[in-house]
Amino acid sequence: MTKEENKKEKYFEAVGRRKTASARVRIYPGAKETSVLVNNEEYKKYFKDEHQREEAVAPFNQTGSKGKLKMTVVVKGGGLHAQSGAVSLGLARALVKFDESLRLPLRKEGLLTRDSRMVERKKYGLKKARRAPQWAKR
Repeated sequence: MTKEENKKEKYFEAVGRRKTASARVRIYPGAKETSVLVNNEEYKKYFKDEHQREEAVAPFNQTGSKGKLKMTVVVKGGGLHAQSGAVSLGLARALVKFDESLRLPLRKEGLLTRDSRMVERKKYGLKKARRAPQWAKR
């Protein structure tokens, strides 16, 4: 599909974030073929681990809309685990924009909650964020 054809289609877009990963998710309702593309690659190839694949498409499975929508994702930053979490949040937000009645089931499963935990910064004089250098009496 060319970019010109892609722009003509109506889509719902949302952003999901987790740690330092950021995912821009677009869902295309009424698409002829159903596919989930992550950075122009099939999501099963992009996310090698089964848990990451399940987490990425969890909002689809929860709402039962897997076969009806096409999804494209541009994800940057973080590792694969954080990226799958970012895709999940972005997809859940896009589904709510598409159909407001999906908010309650997604909320009950915790798929609309942003996980705000970040890596704590390293402090000077310490080896890591909290790890002090080893102390020797003599």
